[in-house]
Amino acid sequence: MSELDLAPMTLSENAAKRIRFLMDQENQPEAAVRVAVSGGGCAGFQYGFDFDNSIADDDFVFERDGARIVVDPLSLSFLQGSEVDYVEELIGASFQITIPSASSSCSCGTSFAM
Repeated sequence: MSELDLAPMTLSENAAKRIRFLMDQENQPEAAVRVAVSGGGCAGFQYGFDFDNSIADDDFVFERDGARIVVDPLSLSFLQGSEVDYVEELIGASFQITIPSASSSCSCGTSFAM
């Protein structure tokens, strides 16, 4: 499967539920969660999440069940075909991204290499 065959980015059902919950708690039902990739982390690149009320003209918006994530074009080039999930484990709960094009990732869960 080539990168062109992959959906640009998807949200799991758990991620959508958690985003809606957070937006309701923050009393910002129209806000989105911005996903951005930056250099750094133990594996070379890292991704982060933040609330955002503004969407630029060139941003990509992905929605599921009323939850929205926003990604800038450069970050999306690293995240092509990925899925945002929300995972609850004994050691804690967090948003995680499965990136099919990453050659490796770090145990921290937010750092990856291409």
